Amino acid sequence: MNPDNIKKLLNQVSKNKLSPEQALQKLKQLPYEDLEFARLDHHRQLRSGIPEVVFCPGKSLPQLKSILKKLCSTGQDVLATRMSEDVFKKLKSSLPGKVRYHQQAHMLVFQKKPPTCRGKVAVVTAGTSDIPVALEATVTLETLGSGVEQIFDVGVAGLHRLLDKLETLRSSRVIIAVAGMEGALVSVIGGLVDQPVIGVPTSVGYGASFEGVTPLLAMLNSCSPGIGVVNIDNGFGAACLAHKINLLGES
Repeated sequence: MNPDNIKKLLNQVSKNKLSPEQALQKLKQLPYEDLEFARLDHHRQLRSGIPEVVFCPGKSLPQLKSILKKLCSTGQDVLATRMSEDVFKKLKSSLPGKVRYHQQAHMLVFQKKPPTCRGKVAVVTAGTSDIPVALEATVTLETLGSGVEQIFDVGVAGLHRLLDKLETLRSSRVIIAVAGMEGALVSVIGGLVDQPVIGVPTSVGYGASFEGVTPLLAMLNSCSPGIGVVNIDNGFGAACLAHKINLLGES
């Protein structure tokens, strides 16, 4: 849909020939922008509530520069995940001044106006080594507009640390539990609360953890009900799911 068609659509709304709801449905079908090496979906946020997000590994600097400049120029929220600090430094001068880089989360965020955060999602880690994945979830949640409560290093090797935070866990709408090693934290939390729990296995651990496969299988085989599991180190995916669940409490 080109600008002339959009103008025609808006005129139809102003003349009551088309309802705002009907116009919104048409706008949701707007096409992508073709950069040849990438096809940018500018209206994903309109359709799904989650903006198009740039996964940085495997993309060249010129590709990232072109994609990010195009996305930022539309005024929409922009997230880029798994971006190294070195890559950010090389791109920074070509991007808008409001771009922020989160070093530990390895994420770039562009927002003209940060949203008012609603509800609360608890982001919990078993250990300190799981924090980078938890921060990917935290930054994503805050960018999307969910409130976040962080609880770090409360794994089962010292279960009393988790029990001290039960009140915080139970006051959250949804819980993201991030754990490597054997991934037991997710099952423990699932047996203590009535909120939905999203398990995020991490690649943290010794040899037999198989770079996250062991905690992934442990979470999938949990006997605690009400647990969902995302892929290894996928803090972003866990945050998107948690945000959608969190917003259900607003309706």
